[in-house]
Amino acid sequence: MIALDPNVLVRFLVEDDAAQTRRAKRLIQKTEAAGRTCYVSDVVVCELVWVLTSSYRVRRAEIAEVLRKLTTSRQMTFDATDRITRALDAFTTGRGDFADYLLREHARRAGCETVATFDRVLLKEHGYTAP
Repeated sequence: MIALDPNVLVRFLVEDDAAQTRRAKRLIQKTEAAGRTCYVSDVVVCELVWVLTSSYRVRRAEIAEVLRKLTTSRQMTFDATDRITRALDAFTTGRGDFADYLLREHARRAGCETVATFDRVLLKEHGYTAP
């Protein structure tokens, strides 16, 4: 297994640099052909979403659609697709950042009832509380 950096996934998805896109696609194809997968950590997913929203202005619904496809692909392995899926659902309908929702999913998994935050937007949603 090989871990992917967010930049590799950005090139793979956005295709804005022809040479790097070819290299990213070739790496993923070679890994799959060898019967292996590419590992995508939660940190990489958070950075990928941030880059797509802030630099490329991709809409939340589009990001969610792409990530859902990636999490079900044979070529990729993620930390916990169920947490990513729930975070994507919240990200699509909510106003917080994807990382906030993934953090909430990790907190729930750890047995936490809420996430303490000063973020006023998140305080209006279930699972967050003011300190």
